[in-house]
Amino acid sequence: MNVSRTPKVYRRPIYDDIVERAEEPRRFIQVLAGPRQVGKTTLARQVMDAIGIPGHFASADAPDPEDIGWIYTQWQIGRQAARNGGRAGGILVLDEVQKIRDWSDVVKQLWDEDTVAGTPLRVMLLGSAPLLVRQGLSDSLAGRFEVIRVTHWTYAEMRDAFGWDLDTYLFYGGYPGAASLIKRHDRWEEYILDSIVETNLSRDILLLNRVEKPALLRQLFRLACSYSGQVLSYTKMLGTLTDAGNTVTLAHYLELLGGAGMVTGIGKYSGSAIRRRASSPKLLALNTALVTATARTSFARAKADHEFWGRLVQTAVGAHLWAHADPDEIGWWREGNNEVDWVIRPGKLLRGRDAPVAIEVKTGHPRGTPGTLAFTHAHRGSRALIVGAGGIEVESFLSTHPREWLDG
Repeated sequence: MNVSRTPKVYRRPIYDDIVERAEEPRRFIQVLAGPRQVGKTTLARQVMDAIGIPGHFASADAPDPEDIGWIYTQWQIGRQAARNGGRAGGILVLDEVQKIRDWSDVVKQLWDEDTVAGTPLRVMLLGSAPLLVRQGLSDSLAGRFEVIRVTHWTYAEMRDAFGWDLDTYLFYGGYPGAASLIKRHDRWEEYILDSIVETNLSRDILLLNRVEKPALLRQLFRLACSYSGQVLSYTKMLGTLTDAGNTVTLAHYLELLGGAGMVTGIGKYSGSAIRRRASSPKLLALNTALVTATARTSFARAKADHEFWGRLVQTAVGAHLWAHADPDEIGWWREGNNEVDWVIRPGKLLRGRDAPVAIEVKTGHPRGTPGTLAFTHAHRGSRALIVGAGGIEVESFLSTHPREWLDG
């Protein structure tokens, strides 16, 4: 006898949020936006099962992009599901729809038709690159959608799902699909480089954007992984990279890589948005697995290299902050010889506060923190946190939402 089992839901907070919105009366298109291989499809299918109404799932993630006729066809199937559901309606989930040219105009047309006709069809869109999804949404679908960010898996999620300790997470990162491969390091490494890195570059960035120098984009990704957690001026990047063009090109490529959930450049903390954009960026890999896989190193060698391991810790802390904040909220700071690893300005993470918080990451022996002292003296009302030696344990910081520490 077959016994039906409800699959375990690991990303409970995100899952609960999506279910709650999906069960509401039809009001907005729900957009699950996030990097590849973080569980968007699994979440969507679990939500479809949970809300118990007829539904249809379809994906446009093919080597050759579909045309708009594909959207019309899938939408008609969704409308039939809504009719079958009666008053409860139905749900349509379209994965990687941004890969279809002019997709947002078609979705707007069909959504508005259903609104006028009173068709109770809920719609959920999944996208692997938040930046690319938002470009299409903001043009045609303003006022018709809500974005739910689906980030890389946190330490707490990987620990609860796979029993990982902190060191395992720091080295192998937050890709659940790769968790079963870590006992065969070579297989794990190739999976990260082929199924995640190369697919992100070739199908999520190069296929959907005009990139005049694909080789430069790939070089920049590897450079950012090598220097993750460090400030590197655009001048030094230009001197390091082959056929680098100019700083505008590099900044644009970093933006594309950040939108795909790979690596990004964090601007220096300043009250001026222009100065932030013009500053040297602190490079940040948004998942530590990207750092270790591209380094082609082993767990034992990485752990024995204190400098490399320290960069993994700082990368993990920075990526944890990035995953829960808006990009413009995060910065770094330096004046003279005084430096602060991360600065969080008031916003999504610091609701109700009007002064920034400086975060220093310590991986060696506890010592003085002249950077945070200088920062708090220079910025009235600001506070400082130490993560690591002499402060909040790294494991404790990565186990909870950053707001738990920043709101204190």
